This record gives sequence, structure tokens and C-alpha cells, in this order.
Amino acid sequence: APRGSQRGLIGAGIAALAVLWLLSGFYSVDEQERAIVLRFGAYAGTTSQGVHWHLPLPIEKVEKIRVTNIRAVSSHSVLLTEDENIVDVKLTVQFRVSSPEQFAFNVQDPDKTVQQVLDSVVRGVVGHSSMDEVLRSGRQAIGITIRQRLQEQLDSYSTGLLVTEVNLQEVEPPDEVQAAFADAIKAREDRARMIAEGEAYAKDRLPRARAEADSKRTEAAAYRDQAVAHAEGDVARFDALLEQYRKAPQVTRDRMYIDAMRDVLAKTAKVVVDVDHGNPNLNIPIEQLLKLHESGGQSAEATDSSSSGSASGSSSSHAPPAAGSGGGTTQDGMRSRDRGSH
Repeated sequence: APRGSQRGLIGAGIAALAVLWLLSGFYSVDEQERAIVLRFGAYAGTTSQGVHWHLPLPIEKVEKIRVTNIRAVSSHSVLLTEDENIVDVKLTVQFRVSSPEQFAFNVQDPDKTVQQVLDSVVRGVVGHSSMDEVLRSGRQAIGITIRQRLQEQLDSYSTGLLVTEVNLQEVEPPDEVQAAFADAIKAREDRARMIAEGEAYAKDRLPRARAEADSKRTEAAAYRDQAVAHAEGDVARFDALLEQYRKAPQVTRDRMYIDAMRDVLAKTAKVVVDVDHGNPNLNIPIEQLLKLHESGGQSAEATDSSSSGSASGSSSSHAPPAAGSGGGTTQDGMRSRDRGSH
């Protein structure tokens, strides 16, 4: 009986230990975690949030990995650009676990791994960029390029890490050349400002210049049309005069002389009369009287010449030649020539 009771106690103990051993296989996973199940050290599966069971040790074991935890590493280095300038670059990279399986088997120290890969990538990107791109124009593009190449390198190493953000904190020249660099920046800003002012002036000046050019072209076209019209009119008058001249050369010549003398004498303050043929009826316009009055003694000379026949030979009067030789005529003779020309 004692032996049977001892065996029962031993069996009960073994059963209790077996139950406890089996119960030790239960585990829970938080929503921010993933669990890697290892069977004799080899990967057996991945479990997510909830309560799960695995074969207890030493058959299987579970490693929990936080996949939503954001890690960060920083990089600070003085680098040489493509155009042989030195820049001081400070940046921060944030990352997290994207593949628990790769992370568990391939990464021993994630921060150190990312740090080393980041330094290599930054040297390559900055070394193939100019100083102006790194400091100003291409700063945002360089940050994107660093993130892409960093992720490519981490993926090639099967780290199971995902780069979430690359932040360029400071990108500036070394302290030794800060003053010269500030002068260069100021000169570049002055250049940009002067270009903007020049473009603004051009935008203001060009429309006005175009308007002036259009106005000049319009005036030139109007002048051209007017000159052409005048020339055509002169040609028409010359053709008509030529036809009359062919019909009556002497009459046309006398008429042209009279018209020319009328135009010339109309611009002078002297009055010329022909007193050789009787007593002509003298009509003096009021404008001529005013001009004679303004000229002083010339008005008296004109009066003496109209009352005596000797005035025709004075130096202040000019008598046109006779009709036969192209000289002056009386009013009756002028009327006869006019009628003859028509």
C-alpha cells in the first residue's frame, strides 16, 4: 500500500508538472508588438496582437519586438562637395521596425547599423552635389535623396528597418569661412534683387515703347499716304498743264509767269501798279494797307507812285515786262490772256 501511494503521488506530481509546463506556453502580444516564435532556434512564425500558445521550452521560445517604436540617430560631419567646397552637415534620421523576422535575425545593434549606413550615404550624396545645391537650391531634394538611398541600403542588408524621416538640421560652411560665405550670399541676393528690378522695369517700359512704336508707325503711314496723295495731285496738275501748254505754249507760259508773280508779291508789303496804259482801277486789300502802315515811309512812296507817272521807274516799284516779251500787262490784257488760256 505504501508503494502504491508513493507511485500515485509521483504520477500526480508528474501530471502537475506537465500541466504547468503546458501552461507556460501561453503568451500575450500587445498591439504595438509582434512576436517571433523560434523552434529549436529556427524561425517558426510570427504572431500579432492577442493571446497565443506555443510549445514550451526548450522546444519553442518567443521573442517580442516593438514595431511601432520610433528610433532616431544623428549624424554630424564635415564633408567635401563636388565643387571642392567644405560644408558642415547635421541631420537626424528616424526609423522603425518594418519586418520583425529580418530584424530579429539580421540586426544586432539597430542604432549602430543605421548610423554607419547613414554616414556612408551622406558622404556619397553630398560629394556628388555642389555647394549651392547643398546650402540653398537643392537642400530639400538632397534630403529626399538621402532618405531613398538609406532605405535602399538597409533593404539590401535585410535589416527589416523602415526610414520614416530625414531631417537636415544644419547645413552651413565651416566657421572659418562664415564671413566670406555671408558676403557671397549677400552678393547673390543683390544680384537676384537687381534682376527682379530690371525685369520690373522692362515690364513697365516695354509696353510703353511698343505703344510709341505703334504711334510712330501710324504717323509714318499717314504721312506716307499724304505725301503720295500730294505727289499724285501734283502729277495730275502737271499733266493738265502740259496738255494746255501743248495747245497754247505762249499763253500758258504767260499765265504761269503771272501766277508766280502773284504768289511772290502777295508775300511783300509793297504794291506794284502798271500806269503805262491809262488810269487803272486800283483795289488795295486792307491787309496790304496795314503792312504799308507798319513799314513806315513805304506807304507814302506807294501813294506818290499812284498819282504820278514817274513812280513806275522808281526803285521801290517793279513793272512786269510787256505781253509780247513775258512782261507785265494791264487788267484788260490779263483778262484776255485768261480767256485765251481757257
